[in-house]
Amino acid sequence: MTYYQPYGYFRSDANILSDLATAINGEYTAIQCYEQLAAMAPNATVRDQILEIRKDEIKHYQTFTHLYHTLSGQQPQPTLNENCPKDYSTGVEFSFKDEQHTTDFYLEVYDRATDPIVKEAFRRAAADEQQHAVWFLYFMQKEQQQLK
Repeated sequence: MTYYQPYGYFRSDANILSDLATAINGEYTAIQCYEQLAAMAPNATVRDQILEIRKDEIKHYQTFTHLYHTLSGQQPQPTLNENCPKDYSTGVEFSFKDEQHTTDFYLEVYDRATDPIVKEAFRRAAADEQQHAVWFLYFMQKEQQQLK
């Protein structure tokens, strides 16, 4: 099935819809978690960087939601994938691992996707997620240095 949009054609693909739903839930979860993690940050600099990462996650969420709606004609119903850790240290490590896993998933979807707009959305999001992982790794290392 093909849907016409002013900016191009999309081919409905059950796998892509499933991938988009997975991405939407992951971004929705990250948005909620990073708000909580920012509130636990040890200082304003870290808090502000986590909130910048959260802004990226909101953009990804909006992009994937738009694509899902365009392809399916339906609005997704996001759900939390898992509960956010309750302390800063656990939250930073959790976020680092999640960002790495998400990068891998987005690159796999990029490789499978046939529509250039969908491919580009996942490629750009993967690049952002990798950058986020680097930030969380940095936060982990800074905290370990302070514990010494």
